Amino acid sequence: MPEFAPSTRPGPGEAAVVRGAGAELVALAAGGAFQLLVDGGGEGGGGAFGANRLTLTEGADGARPHFHARSSELFYVLGGVAEFLLGDRPTTAAAGDLLVVPPGLPHAFGAAPGSTADLLVVMSPAVERFGYFRHLGRIAAGQDSFDGLLAEQDRYDVHFTDPAPWQRARSGDVRSGDVRPRDVWSGDARSREVRPGDTWSRDVR
Repeated sequence: MPEFAPSTRPGPGEAAVVRGAGAELVALAAGGAFQLLVDGGGEGGGGAFGANRLTLTEGADGARPHFHARSSELFYVLGGVAEFLLGDRPTTAAAGDLLVVPPGLPHAFGAAPGSTADLLVVMSPAVERFGYFRHLGRIAAGQDSFDGLLAEQDRYDVHFTDPAPWQRARSGDVRSGDVRPRDVWSGDARSREVRPGDTWSRDVR
């Protein structure tokens, strides 16, 4: 079977084989890391999907509240226990559990208190994501700022929402109606309306 490095593009009808030992690792704070497998921007997946593996240390946050206007995101828990906020509904997922987040639904996730988490994450259809993960790595290393990522929300289809509901969920205080699907976080206020009117047809409850 033909094999391809993560940076190459297989031809029609060919399989992309990404060896874990050769996949790029992006270090996060406290020992966590992204393992970059397939980039929806063309590195292996040809835009059909993107995939990465995320390992989180005990109780570490994985992503603050955000939504994707164009893509669904699948999470499969390989090990440990993860906490998710799906709209305003908290849930816990253990090894073997799978979640699929539809376009437009604000969500956040992290390792559960007292547990690590090992997640396989797939997005489809995908957009360029390797650059997004590398930016997060630079933030973790103190080489870049979160403000710089805010300017790239459309490019990476990651639209940040108010972080307060996630902070409350992590502390055990969740309020109904915390997150509304068209609220977009600009760093200090809900600033503009992203109209995934084509991707969002119901309220978050």
